[in-house]
Amino acid sequence: MKAIFLNLSAWMILPVMDAIAKYLSTSLNVLQIAWARYFFTVIFLLPLIFFFYREMLVPSKNIKLQILRGLTLAFSTLSFFYSISIISLPKALTLAFVGPITCTALSPYFLGEKVGIRRWIAVFIGFIGTVVVIRPGFIEVNLATLSALACGISYGIYLALTKKLSKSDNPLLTHLFTGGVGMVIFCFFIPSVWINPTINQWILMCVMGVTASVAHFLIILSLKYADASQLAPLGYTEIITNVLISYFFFSELPDNWTYLGLFIIVFSGLYIFKRENYLSKRQI
Repeated sequence: MKAIFLNLSAWMILPVMDAIAKYLSTSLNVLQIAWARYFFTVIFLLPLIFFFYREMLVPSKNIKLQILRGLTLAFSTLSFFYSISIISLPKALTLAFVGPITCTALSPYFLGEKVGIRRWIAVFIGFIGTVVVIRPGFIEVNLATLSALACGISYGIYLALTKKLSKSDNPLLTHLFTGGVGMVIFCFFIPSVWINPTINQWILMCVMGVTASVAHFLIILSLKYADASQLAPLGYTEIITNVLISYFFFSELPDNWTYLGLFIIVFSGLYIFKRENYLSKRQI
């Protein structure tokens, strides 16, 4: 029960970060918003680890993979922030939900895992769900929609790399490393897009970074009490807070096609999680 509470809490508060990013995108460049997300994450996380988890500050056993993972999430974050600056939060998140499905599709190549015909069919059906949302040929496909899909695909790569790193590096160290890589990368772009934020914007950027850090920290804590495969389906509950925030703060709701695509993608993802959990139990 503790694991479920911690994990659900993380997914419930993550859309707050997205909503702040969407609001800030009306006056700030998305590169500056992405920088703030990582900068304040590191500012919050580093003292926390130093004072309470200092023993975890050890050199990474696979620094190249850590950097690649950080780059992948940075690209995923930027893609998502750009997409929500133009399209609705629920539509962008629905397309981003292809992340776990992409992770399954890539696991034979990244992790050397065998994917059976049932999961391949689920992967195929999941990507059909994205076609239902995008509807190429029926509505105009814009860059924001493609960016949301790119976010999901790159997030799937990030998940695969996370699985690989979990065998060698501490998850809290990996979280700090990810924040550091993202902050450094976006620092290169900041001089060309910088707009002096107001005090309110600084506060919102700080809240955004801290929210992201707390959410990921809660996910890490939840994994102490339950297996990742058991908690993974809870990630889809993020859509609940996402839709509520989208409606009350931005007056946006998904259309019927997005709901249908969401159902298909989530159904496929849940089947994959269930199948992977079943197979892992058989191997014990």
